Amino acid sequence: MGALSVEDLTEHTQIVGIVLARDEDIFLERAVRNAAGFCDHWIFLDHKSQDATRDIFQRLADELPSAEFHALQHPDESHDFLKSYAGRATWIFGLDGDEIYDPMGLARLRERILGGEFRDAWMILGNVVHVTSLAAGHAHGHRTPPCRSMTKLYHFGAIAGWDGYCPERLHGGEPRFRPGFSADARCSLYESVPWDAADFRCLHMCFLPRSSRDKQATPRANLMETQGVSRWDTLLRFLGWRKRGRGWKNERYRRGPEVVISTQAFGL
Repeated sequence: MGALSVEDLTEHTQIVGIVLARDEDIFLERAVRNAAGFCDHWIFLDHKSQDATRDIFQRLADELPSAEFHALQHPDESHDFLKSYAGRATWIFGLDGDEIYDPMGLARLRERILGGEFRDAWMILGNVVHVTSLAAGHAHGHRTPPCRSMTKLYHFGAIAGWDGYCPERLHGGEPRFRPGFSADARCSLYESVPWDAADFRCLHMCFLPRSSRDKQATPRANLMETQGVSRWDTLLRFLGWRKRGRGWKNERYRRGPEVVISTQAFGL
């Protein structure tokens, strides 16, 4: 299968959003509403939530013009919803329930993507502030750089398939690249665009409670930290995470000085 033509990568491009959540009812609705206009289609996936997450998903799926909702038994089912987009002029936007994007910035980014500006990229990494506290229209947190960007925006026109075991959508496995593309084709916007000028910028609420069921504000483990290829492997990963003192997010998302950011553009 050859590389897509310039015309295919511009005139027929679509953006598909996918949200996988479990007990995320505090920020989930704001996260989706801020990003709603960015995508042509939405896939909402709930993994056994016990708070109001499922109700929020169902309400949003009924309201948005092109959205679907599914309940999952295991998070690895989420990647199956994306396999058919491989090789098509489609960008996949992975949104988590604790990620609040600037909606006006996303509107500008959408026009840039549909205009073909990023046609040669495999993925786009945006600016992030990993939030440690919210108060009076401001967020305190740590910024990229030096922190890691966890934004998830992938060009599925660059791949022929994404095979192997994926514990959750867009994580794990092995993408098979089409001619002219490779895993190195990353556009790291946060390295060249300052926060105030960024279109693709996110407030990541990873250090705050995310569910009405949460009793404390300790960071949750990422699925990739706790999900293995078997139940035994999953248990070992979970115990290893507990033994490390839940330090993965602290190591990657608490780097550099703490900054204070206005949340006005994010509707908070």
